[in-house]
Amino acid sequence: MPYSLKLSLIGLLSTATGIVLIALGPFDRTGRLANRVVTYWAWGILKIGGIRLSAHGLERLDPHRQYIFIANHQSYIDIPTMIQALPGFQLRWIAKKELLRIPIFGWAMWSAKHIVVDRFNLAKARASLRKAQKRIKEGVSVVIFPEGTRSSHGELLPFKKGGFVLALKTQVPVVPVTIIGSADIWPRSDWRVQKGKIDVIVGEPKSMNQYRVGNIQELMESVRTEIESQRQSPLPFPGDSTTDAQAGVTVSPLTKE
Repeated sequence: MPYSLKLSLIGLLSTATGIVLIALGPFDRTGRLANRVVTYWAWGILKIGGIRLSAHGLERLDPHRQYIFIANHQSYIDIPTMIQALPGFQLRWIAKKELLRIPIFGWAMWSAKHIVVDRFNLAKARASLRKAQKRIKEGVSVVIFPEGTRSSHGELLPFKKGGFVLALKTQVPVVPVTIIGSADIWPRSDWRVQKGKIDVIVGEPKSMNQYRVGNIQELMESVRTEIESQRQSPLPFPGDSTTDAQAGVTVSPLTKE
């Protein structure tokens, strides 16, 4: 499929999905309907792009509890990738306020009950974290890209601490998630969506019992080190993967040899 056609189809699908989310907003108090809609959107984006997705380590997660997923960020494709890689979870993103200015996308994000942070207003940023705490208590899991933006060449940028403060205040386990391959499929500086494969490695949930707000740096470094390690030297994946038909994703348990 030509690159221009791919981009057009992705744009049309995203616009249509955004309009549906905006329309659902007043009637979808919890955002659960929106979550179902974006699951189909994510599947469609990966299908149009010719992208194969494998998620490893899902057996480490309890589908009945909430987590704070901390992932590296390389590409626009990371959002549908995370949605498809974590089937069954009610996911909400913590995103920067500036994204609300994007027509349709920003309004849809607001309607879908994602959490918006004003990075330049400390009082409002704290209010956003309190809102995130409330959403977690309502049964949602939070996804955070702690780099705050996509890296230019797939490198891991410095982490911001907001998501880690949230984890320590709520005592919700943090799960390091490593995305491998998305920078090659849709680089930051390119509009061409390439065919290819993305691997998502789900790490072991980190209990907050051993951390306190005073040693937040230790938690940040632990998560960053794990993600960087997987990016540089991913563990071998077993060859007998299984397919989760509902999620449209190949699921492989992650094991050390």
